[in-house]
Amino acid sequence: MAPHFRTDALFLIAGPCVLEDDALNLRVGEHLARLAESVPGGIIFKASFDKANRSNAGAHRGPGLDEGLAALARVRAATGLPILTDVHLPDQCAPSAEVVDVLQIPAFLCRQTDLLLAAGATKAAVNVKKGQWMHPEGMRGAIEKVRRARPTPHAQRPTQEAVTERGTFFGYGDLVVDMRSFARMREACDAPVIFDATHSVQRPGQGAEGASGGAREFIPPLTLAAIAAGADGLFLETHPDPDHAPSDGPNMMPLDKLDDLILRAVDIWDRVRR
Repeated sequence: MAPHFRTDALFLIAGPCVLEDDALNLRVGEHLARLAESVPGGIIFKASFDKANRSNAGAHRGPGLDEGLAALARVRAATGLPILTDVHLPDQCAPSAEVVDVLQIPAFLCRQTDLLLAAGATKAAVNVKKGQWMHPEGMRGAIEKVRRARPTPHAQRPTQEAVTERGTFFGYGDLVVDMRSFARMREACDAPVIFDATHSVQRPGQGAEGASGGAREFIPPLTLAAIAAGADGLFLETHPDPDHAPSDGPNMMPLDKLDDLILRAVDIWDRVRR
């Protein structure tokens, strides 16, 4: 059976922003595998083989498709966790779906019809991030494109699509999270809604030398608020040393602080859903 998203228990998508060497990838993956025992809906390991939307032309992008998929396969074999990675081009979808369980459509690409159709045509689950400029109901069209390419109608199979709230642009260089988005997107898309707690505290273009900055101190309160407001799952990028990560360090959760936050989120999810 193709992978699907849980709706009856909190699940977590977590991992480094971009793939690094095996030692780092496996360190994070093995930590998440241990934490997964305390997360009722399970944990999906995420990392990108290519960060195609970096702020600067010379910024680190990752190992690329072939090397990256091989690295992700090693994480899956070592940890037993399902795997998610971003795709940016239609021709990346089929080979990626042979290795990973979930294809993720980046927010900037959530209206790219050919990419959405190519992702939907695979056996993988698909998570579509809401564009930073879009209203919640605007995501209905993105999910419909993915579902149009599926061989089985949506109502006749497990939930293989999800949408993710990752903040909305407020002026230049800051994002805000409208807590109404979770209920509105769930109704509009008939899909689980995930909260991306780390990219929601990103400050695009406000870091050193024009790179993205971030305010990671706001990850915990926004995470807990989103769970209380009805988010089905969480997305958090995490790293043992965010200040020296090659991508998105200022808005990543330190790995040694992740467990406490997730256990609190699980407790709130259970209380709200009861």
